[in-house]
Formats: sequence, structure tokens, C-alpha cells
Amino acid sequence: MPDVQVDHTRVAPSILPADIPELSDDECLARLARAVEAPGSVRLDEVAALIGRLAVAIE
Repeated sequence: MPDVQVDHTRVAPSILPADIPELSDDECLARLARAVEAPGSVRLDEVAALIGRLAVAIE
């Protein structure tokens, strides 16, 4: 089996949502609580992004 060369200079893409600014976990939870309180599906994209951001922090 031949050796495989790996390029370590290439940066892997981030799994953090790009549209959520750097927030502490407490700030993220507070923002998520406000977004969930919005009527209807007005802020579903923000809710999904915040949940994704929190899920990354838990891992």
C-alpha cells in the first residue's frame, strides 16, 4: 500500500454557523429564548443557527 501525502496547510471549514456572531453560551441562550418567543415562523432560521451553535459547544 503506497503512502498518502496529506496537505496540513489546508484549513477545514468551520462547523459553526457563519451568520451567528461570536457569543458566549449565556448570550446565545438568551438570544435563542428571545427568538423562540417570536410569533409564527418569523425567526426560524435564527433559531436553527443558534441551536447549531449550542450543539457545537456541547460536543
